[in-house]
Amino acid sequence: MKKFGIIGTGMIANFHAKAIEAMDGGTLHSCYNRNSEKAVAFAKENGIVSYQTLEAFLADPELDIVTIGTPSGAHYESVLAALNAGKHVICEKPLEVTPERIDPLIAAAEKNGVVLAAILNRRFNESVVRLKQAVEQGRFGKLSLVEASIKWFRTQQYYDSAGWRGTWALDGGGALMNQSIHIIDQLIHIVGPVKRVSGSMACIAHENIEVEDTAVAILEFENGARGVIQGSTACYSSTGHPAEVNICGDKGSVFLADEAFKVWDFAEPQTDDDYIHQHLMTGSSSGLGANDPKAINFTGHQRNFEEVVAAIEEGRQPSVNGAEAKKAVSLICAIYESARNNGQWIELATI
Repeated sequence: MKKFGIIGTGMIANFHAKAIEAMDGGTLHSCYNRNSEKAVAFAKENGIVSYQTLEAFLADPELDIVTIGTPSGAHYESVLAALNAGKHVICEKPLEVTPERIDPLIAAAEKNGVVLAAILNRRFNESVVRLKQAVEQGRFGKLSLVEASIKWFRTQQYYDSAGWRGTWALDGGGALMNQSIHIIDQLIHIVGPVKRVSGSMACIAHENIEVEDTAVAILEFENGARGVIQGSTACYSSTGHPAEVNICGDKGSVFLADEAFKVWDFAEPQTDDDYIHQHLMTGSSSGLGANDPKAINFTGHQRNFEEVVAAIEEGRQPSVNGAEAKKAVSLICAIYESARNNGQWIELATI
């Protein structure tokens, strides 16, 4: 049974705690927050130990795995300290806000013989697993047109609620880096490497933030498919629009909305298709986290944590390792670079 500790005791830490409580192979042991009052309150609520210093938290010999739930641009220091203390690390998205800040963390994990993993929780949805299998089985024929669409909404109060929100230094970006990264990760996880990208971004509906609240990008994939990413926090809906990943080829089309399919249609049907049509088609009109970042479930986090624990026990790299986490960050940073240069095509040889 691996003992978990959490750095950062804000909103996302509550999902970590619930996922760890529900998972196989792990238990919540401790927490740390620079604000000791918040750490004590979180520890009391969860029946665990709190520490007043990061050094004391990491020195605990019973602590096996550290999860990170601090602002995005503050991940580096906490992750590096935990890795150098010989602890396995599972970090919230994005692992860090640029690929250049991710590379030293990957190196530190290797040097210290520990696992560095990210929370890419949407990969563990049954629908995403089945969609990726369909691509790998060649059911789409030649992939032609693919899309990631994140038409979400955040109020001005959301950005005003914390000084780090909407800053390049600590948020790493806006609608793409903060809200859309999981869906962008799904797209490249399913479809494969991107060859080059052209992007455009703007802050249209919010004030006093440095980053984009709306962005679009055109992608050319290594396999020849063309794609579009559109992400925004300026798309009002009373219930919230589901995030979508749509995949088309000359022998099939699948449209995925959050955790269920709107379309599952292939030229050559298989027996498993009946199960999908019966159990995995859309039945909800609201989006997970679309209007409210707290409106998500912890099932994906639970499966994410269980996969990392299994990898540690089996002496292998988890499927959500640092190199995997770097892919979406690299693509998003390339979109930002293109947008700052009037949509110039940016080559992505390694994405």
